[in-house]
Amino acid sequence: MQDNEDIREIAAPEEIGKERVDRWLAGELKEFSRSRLKAMIEDGRLTRDGEALGDPSAKVIAGALYRLDIPPAREATPKPEDIPLDVLYEDDALIVLLKPAGLTVHPGAGAWTGTLVHALLHHCRGSLSGIGGVERPGIVHRLDKDTSGVLVAAKTDQAHQGLSAQFAAHTVERAYTAFVRGAPDPRAGRIETRIARAGNDRTKMGVIEDLDSEVGKYAATNYATLELYGQDPKASVGRPIASKVECRLETGRTHQIRVHMAHVGAPLLGDPLYGARRGLPNPESETGRVLHEFRRQALHAAILGFEHPVTGEHLRFETEPPKDIQRLEKFLQRL
Repeated sequence: MQDNEDIREIAAPEEIGKERVDRWLAGELKEFSRSRLKAMIEDGRLTRDGEALGDPSAKVIAGALYRLDIPPAREATPKPEDIPLDVLYEDDALIVLLKPAGLTVHPGAGAWTGTLVHALLHHCRGSLSGIGGVERPGIVHRLDKDTSGVLVAAKTDQAHQGLSAQFAAHTVERAYTAFVRGAPDPRAGRIETRIARAGNDRTKMGVIEDLDSEVGKYAATNYATLELYGQDPKASVGRPIASKVECRLETGRTHQIRVHMAHVGAPLLGDPLYGARRGLPNPESETGRVLHEFRRQALHAAILGFEHPVTGEHLRFETEPPKDIQRLEKFLQRL
């Protein structure tokens, strides 16, 4: 064990009611707040009898052995950093911006500096009235580091609470443009599953088809195939090399679109986690080379629409994909 590791092992009693695991752990590990325990569980740091458990609301299993891997302490307060931002809209309550691929939204393991939060602290300096009594931006939704697109952040408690309520009620319009290998089957539809950590791999999520399961979180994605590109020479007639898909989110789970598209047989091009390179054309061909060399998930948050949490005005932002995805699309259209 390394010096900075802190492992806690706790056996659940043989007689225990239907208690949430985060609430039970808060009673057992009183030095940690329930919110911090919840965050650690969602980060994949809790196992139950050796299997990863990423759902804080999961019920405690009598007699099971729970093991919590507590990360080393880090500086709690991010410092402002002068990182350029592409601002689409800003007022006293909120800011809407176009996040580039490669920018992490929130500080965490492997990204304690250089995040969107650090950039917002610099950009909004003097205009943040505070979220929960602390001068910080309110992040109400996130985009993966290598996903580009529209994102909104709150500058006040009122805006934070109002935006959070809309996301929780699934009334926010969120549409993503995705370029995938092959095409989803069926070509359009609605995907409903639960999503949870995939085994012991903390970086990867997986689908649980049983909607009544206590593992993972409910996730719903509506999708439609917009364009088909080329013909896969290794497959039967009718299977394209790639396709363009619009995904509209009802929920916002970690890696939701990436996991759901892979689940229907169409992983995102460039996605390093969900099998995007398996089955691509030979990399010695021009098509194979272009697709193999696209090194991030081909996903762009194109549309974001919501009610202004203070004025009630309907705001809607629609953006074009960045240059790398535009070049990919133009190449695919020639197939």
